[in-house]
Amino acid sequence: QVQPVESGGGLVQAGGSLRLSCAASISIFSGSINNMGWYRQAPGKQRELVAVLTRGGSTTYADFVKGRFTISRDAAKNTVYLQMNGLKPEDTAVYYCKLVRFDMDYWGKGTLVTVSS
Repeated sequence: QVQPVESGGGLVQAGGSLRLSCAASISIFSGSINNMGWYRQAPGKQRELVAVLTRGGSTTYADFVKGRFTISRDAAKNTVYLQMNGLKPEDTAVYYCKLVRFDMDYWGKGTLVTVSS
């Protein structure tokens, strides 16, 4: 089972912080993994990229999170994190983790982040 599992969502006030976790069932440094990343989908909107971390360590961030969110990983725990600071009400969404392995996408079920004003 390759499907990643997200956790860490919840309700937070604007300006607050949350850390999301994405646990993989295989080594995140496996040669079969291309990258892992976070995406989000707000009600009535399309799913969009938030941040991606390649196996080699390169990162990509959406413009709307630069300077506020940080993607990182813990190899010992096979986990990728998304540290979210300075949260805004417009960050409210279901956040999904995606693992790309052998160029195939594996999505988690998502974790809800709600930011109150």
